[in-house]
Amino acid sequence: MSALNDVKVTKWWWVRHAPVTTHGGRLYGQTDVPANTQDLPVFEGLAEKLPKDALWVTSHLQRTHQTANAIADAGGYPVAEPLIEADFAEQSFGDWQGLTYAEVAAERADRDHPFWIASADYAVPGGESFSQVMDRVTRAVQRLSKCYVGRDIVSVAHGGSIRAALGHALGISPAQALSFAIDNCSITRIDGFHHPDGVLDWYVVGVNLPPSKSAPHGVVFPPRR
Repeated sequence: MSALNDVKVTKWWWVRHAPVTTHGGRLYGQTDVPANTQDLPVFEGLAEKLPKDALWVTSHLQRTHQTANAIADAGGYPVAEPLIEADFAEQSFGDWQGLTYAEVAAERADRDHPFWIASADYAVPGGESFSQVMDRVTRAVQRLSKCYVGRDIVSVAHGGSIRAALGHALGISPAQALSFAIDNCSITRIDGFHHPDGVLDWYVVGVNLPPSKSAPHGVVFPPRR
């Protein structure tokens, strides 16, 4: 193991986008629906907790851009034009997008997952499986971590892409990664430790952390020694 002072740390601050309230209870996936950013205290809490000099990354979907802008406005500090990373988009549900959850349930038959719309390996007609989401998120996280060694990275993304990042960090299966709860506007912190020999170790600092100090949800892990 390398001496700690030889290790550089890339800190990923994952934020799930603000709630979508215009979808009428229908599955939206990669449909480019807007976010509801009216809850100012939520964004003030996020602005207080997130690093001010970070690299910002969003997916190509507008709800992540709107959330990033709301955080910056609430914090009163400018955010540089974010890096757009399409690989951090939500899972594409293809032909299921726009259907009600009841309609989807009728189609998925025995392809259930206890906490998700379908099993991790099932590719939705015209869309993709969660396993494929995990593959693309993993590639992007590895690439960006190596490009921005030692930086703070705030990634405003989606529930699916954040679960995928956790699955990669922990080395668990896509099916297991789907068992994480990721709330809107929550923070998930994952640190990448770059060793001189090129090894990149992952440490999960916190999962589903609330944007405000008083909110009860979230899991915090002890700091690395």
